[in-house]
Amino acid sequence: MADTSRFAGERFPRRRMLEAAACGFGAVALQGILSRLARAAGGPLAARSPHFPPRAKRVIFLFMQGGPSQLDLFDPKPLIRRKHGTTISPPVDGNEVTIGVDKYLALAPIAPIRPRGASGLWISDLMPHLASVADDLCLLRAVHTDNEAHAPATLQLHTGVSIDVRPSMGSWVSYGLGTENENLPSFITIHPDSDVRTYGAGFLPAAHQGTPVSVTGGGAAIQYLVDEESSPGVQRRRLDLVQRMNRRLLDRVETDRQMEGMIESFELAFRMQTETPRLVDLSAETRSTRDLYGLGDPVTDRNGRACLLARRLSEAGVRFVQVTMAGWDHHADIRNALPRSCAGTDRPVAGLIKDLKSRGLLEETLVVWSGEFGRTPWSQDLSGTSPIETHGREHQPDSYVAWLAGGGVKAGHTHGETDEFGFRPSGGRCISTTSTPRCSISWAWITSASRSATPGATIA
Repeated sequence: MADTSRFAGERFPRRRMLEAAACGFGAVALQGILSRLARAAGGPLAARSPHFPPRAKRVIFLFMQGGPSQLDLFDPKPLIRRKHGTTISPPVDGNEVTIGVDKYLALAPIAPIRPRGASGLWISDLMPHLASVADDLCLLRAVHTDNEAHAPATLQLHTGVSIDVRPSMGSWVSYGLGTENENLPSFITIHPDSDVRTYGAGFLPAAHQGTPVSVTGGGAAIQYLVDEESSPGVQRRRLDLVQRMNRRLLDRVETDRQMEGMIESFELAFRMQTETPRLVDLSAETRSTRDLYGLGDPVTDRNGRACLLARRLSEAGVRFVQVTMAGWDHHADIRNALPRSCAGTDRPVAGLIKDLKSRGLLEETLVVWSGEFGRTPWSQDLSGTSPIETHGREHQPDSYVAWLAGGGVKAGHTHGETDEFGFRPSGGRCISTTSTPRCSISWAWITSASRSATPGATIA
């Protein structure tokens, strides 16, 4: 027992009290430091160093769900324009999706596609904001997959397989690099696809699966695993009790990935409460930044908020942020439907590129824009009797366009070629999303295929 006799019957001034308690304060600080070091050393989300010096430290994946029409946006074909409304004979093999296609009628782009910027990248008039950042983009033409249906093609794009359970892209990045912020997940998906496998961790630890987020006019909703209405002290005691029971059970079964993931998720959810309220409060942004993304405009508000939140999360240390923008499945009336899809995404996406660049973040952030496949050069008439002006386009897995920005990729560059119909890759320069690529480059290596001469252009 400590000797307190020397303090008996005398005053205990603040200076002496602080002097006597100094070691106690140091112990408290040391405990906090050691606990953080312990989490960093052994936690599944601990930050990790890559094998080679990286250019990109994080990824923002903009998923255009439904299959954007590359022939109307990035890959104009003079032959199709000349043959508009007449029958063409593309090199089909009978395995194409041809619902509503009685004959192969060429369907010209619905708006002009022009060379943009000093680089001359071809971008449609439907995307004027994206055209203004053309020199920051790397177009990937002749990307292809072997699935013509949305669900398997989407799963294959995200995981590399079409019918199985495998780790998603975000989960692999999380697994390889960990998080830069211990109070946030390393993988967040905004407005995710309904198939949880597209952001699942597969056979990796559950801590690497994506955290789903929805964005509304009032902010962003993240589903916590703890009671937000209770005080932090009550939450901590309640969580400690649950965690002790979980670990006791885990000790008995020795190994259980789901339970290990649950234990880590509970702890992460508790820590997130200190970080996320500030991040999801978009009102803290300046008026010029909000206007840059199109906030307040009913056409662009939803996607603008999602893209702005993606920038804030990436800046805060989240390794992989995905934003899903649906509405690109234009089987009919593409002349009116595609401009609406472009209007809702063009300003927010271009705003993201400009915002990252102005903050000095673009060079270390890889931005990926892609759908699950493209659209055919011929028209599709679901009614069978409509004029070509009301037709749409069918699914085309044989070739489509994606683009990259930042992360050290070769800006102002177009990689890949398609035939004169815009139907199949040509020249041996293509990119595959399949698990067994049929051409020289697979989707897993898109950053290597598009990088500049400077080493280290690939993701960290």
